[in-house]
Amino acid sequence: MGEVQCRVCQRIIPYPERYLAIDEADGVEVGKGETVRYCIECAIKKGYARYKEMKGEMVLTFFQEPDVSKD
Repeated sequence: MGEVQCRVCQRIIPYPERYLAIDEADGVEVGKGETVRYCIECAIKKGYARYKEMKGEMVLTFFQEPDVSKD
């Protein structure tokens, strides 16, 4: 399988740990580009992931959902 390394912090991500793989060009998400990998902490700092409360539990979600107001 090979080692997976975080692009930002350079940490080796152990096999069972979650990470984000995304295509980027010049640090911005694109449809086709270089596939980069981020550990959870760096994905959160970059804005690709966040924790949100759902049914009383904190759940990790990737990519932001658009804010929809119920006005």
